[in-house]
Amino acid sequence: MAAAAVVTVLTVVVGTDLTGGSGRSDTVGPLLDTEPDTARPDAGRGGGEDDPADPDRHGESPSGSVEEEPAEPTFEEQLATMVEFDPELTGSGELVPVGGSAPAGDPTATTQVRYRVDVEDGLGLDPEFFAEVVHRTLNDPRGWGNGGERSFARVSAGEYDFVVTLASPGTAAEWCALSGLDITEDNVSCNSSNTERVIINAWRWAQGSETYGEDIAAYRQMLVNHEVGHRLGYGHVVCPGEGELAPVMMQQTKFLETDGVTCRPNPWPHPES
Repeated sequence: MAAAAVVTVLTVVVGTDLTGGSGRSDTVGPLLDTEPDTARPDAGRGGGEDDPADPDRHGESPSGSVEEEPAEPTFEEQLATMVEFDPELTGSGELVPVGGSAPAGDPTATTQVRYRVDVEDGLGLDPEFFAEVVHRTLNDPRGWGNGGERSFARVSAGEYDFVVTLASPGTAAEWCALSGLDITEDNVSCNSSNTERVIINAWRWAQGSETYGEDIAAYRQMLVNHEVGHRLGYGHVVCPGEGELAPVMMQQTKFLETDGVTCRPNPWPHPES
């Protein structure tokens, strides 16, 4: 009788384990799984794939909030951001065309100007961004299009009218000197008219000028328009009147005052367009 009682008790216990004590059958599989814990990849960890406390689960933080990748800066944000740069740098001297092309802003313009963009290798500045700023600036309605007189198409190969070139201060000085221009005193840019290149000094591009202060976006637009303006045949002018907008062909990198008359910064040939 004692043996029969033991058998009866064991039967009850085993029956309870197999049902989970609640009549559910979904626990039978795990209980019958004979695979040792050490064979599972999450064995020995505090949590597994389905552990809600696991901070790596589905890219979530421990608090359960989803971690998002930082948003890429917009064009306008990049344009308005200064970049650290060595004012005495002489780079590799290797001027590399930026790939791709961009159509003229006004395909019906009387003259289609084709230009290329080169960036000195190893500057640490974004070539594609520089090329985009140049193209947007040249084709802006306030720019050198002159109301349908001309429009600008960027190419990376084939024929072109000039090359807008972003170069370190040392390399820029070498190219400007080929046209008899000494830019070293004020570390500025130039139109090297004896060559194919409109030279943009990378230090000025990165840091701007005292005349524009923190408005690096407007300064970069002025820099492109001023030097390309020389390539198109425009010379330097002075401030026309106290408090007026500076003409884009005024040497605004150096000063905004001439003969006691002070102008306001202005990056555009036709600011009212």
